[in-house]
Amino acid sequence: MQEWFSELGNAFVQTFISDDRWQIFLRGFGVTIRTAVLALLIGIVLGVLVAIVRTQHDSRRSSKKGPGTVLLNILDAICRLYLTVIRGTPMMVQLMIMYFVIFASTRRAGMVAILAFGINSGAYVAEIVRGGIMSVDQGQMEAGRSLGMNYKQTMRHIIIPQAIKNILPALGNEMITLLKDTSLMTVISAKDLTKAAQTVTAVTYEPFMPYISIAVVYLVCVIILSKVLGMFERRLRTSDRR
Repeated sequence: MQEWFSELGNAFVQTFISDDRWQIFLRGFGVTIRTAVLALLIGIVLGVLVAIVRTQHDSRRSSKKGPGTVLLNILDAICRLYLTVIRGTPMMVQLMIMYFVIFASTRRAGMVAILAFGINSGAYVAEIVRGGIMSVDQGQMEAGRSLGMNYKQTMRHIIIPQAIKNILPALGNEMITLLKDTSLMTVISAKDLTKAAQTVTAVTYEPFMPYISIAVVYLVCVIILSKVLGMFERRLRTSDRR
């Protein structure tokens, strides 16, 4: 047992202390967090736009034909195609297509990864937001329109605030999933946390400590995000009771 702890200590020193290799992990962790946050922001913006187009199309499906309806049908078809393609193909394949095909002339792997993850997240956020909007009673829309609000004003001031409470848990889960999916960045040589572990392993030839360490880091981040999400949910429930 003492020998095992001695070997573990040596592995720790080689992985983090020697040549200040902890800085490699720190930089990789920063890239991972930045990618997850920026990708989620892109996903939220894109997802909300897609969700609004789809919900508005569904609400006007039975209305009369017109220029606005035709445009809405085209936008809805584009959104459906986007959702089908993104949700029907693996994230890793999308990432490689973005880096090696669409942006083949660039070597800014981090920016390409943010864009790829954001587009992928947007497809799932769109369905989350759409489900949240549909969960709000239809009478809320009618009440807003009866007060003289147009569609945009009703969505902004009445529907969206209520939908946010319904989608927050699912949106938090999407953030957790996105954080873990950032480990795929290593396939395009982005210098994230997983790439840091690979870099150190290539030098020390000891994979145990680097990979176990990043697994612990991901686990701690997920636990913290889950705790924060739980706090927000409790606050929302408290405000509802009041």
